[in-house]
Amino acid sequence: MGDMRAIADRVEIEALRAELTDAVMMRDFERAVSLFTPEGAMRWPHIDKEFVGRAEIRAGIEWGQSLWEFFVQNVHPGVIRVDGDTAAGRAYIQEFGRMRDGSSHLNYALYQDRYERTADGWKFSERIYEVRYLDSTPLRGSAPKRLGLS
Repeated sequence: MGDMRAIADRVEIEALRAELTDAVMMRDFERAVSLFTPEGAMRWPHIDKEFVGRAEIRAGIEWGQSLWEFFVQNVHPGVIRVDGDTAAGRAYIQEFGRMRDGSSHLNYALYQDRYERTADGWKFSERIYEVRYLDSTPLRGSAPKRLGLS
């Protein structure tokens, strides 16, 4: 039974990470913050920003998304280590887009995560974004006039 619980925990945490990526990409800020514990934290040391608690996290995500003309984030699975009702993990990120000021942005990064099992399932207790490579070369492509998703 223990092995099945460990597998289930990893699957649930991976689903949590995917849900947050989708919520941010779809600009569903309420859904995004619901994936954090009430006292959770999101940290972006490369721009010296830290948001603690759901209200600050929501404001931080909204602020960050407001800077983009368009934005795409691809998340790749990383390690997850479960220890009872807490866990730690890493997810690998590739992002690109154009900022509203016209600058382009491509980076490779990772999330250093901490998770907590709650009555509502696994939630983020901390997410730290670490940029490992940044390229500001102008992007050659463009966003379609109307994206097919809503």
